[in-house]
Amino acid sequence: MKLELYQYVALSRDIPEHNLKRGDVVMLIDNVTHPSGGEDGYILEVFNATGDSMAVFSVPVSAVEKLPTDAVLTVRPLAETKS
Repeated sequence: MKLELYQYVALSRDIPEHNLKRGDVVMLIDNVTHPSGGEDGYILEVFNATGDSMAVFSVPVSAVEKLPTDAVLTVRPLAETKS
């Protein structure tokens, strides 16, 4: 199922290189065709809680899913703090 551009989607897996977790909400901003016939991808943008852009990166199509209608959003710090 191809998702529409410029909609919020949920990550279906952790993206450790960006400190993102499964269920985090990101915006789908472009489609990417795999150059050698592998899994196509999406370019995603991450925003903080006040709407500032924090990161742009690509993931395989299988790494995102539509937002479920029965879910609520939550807030967590992107960077883990050490005590």
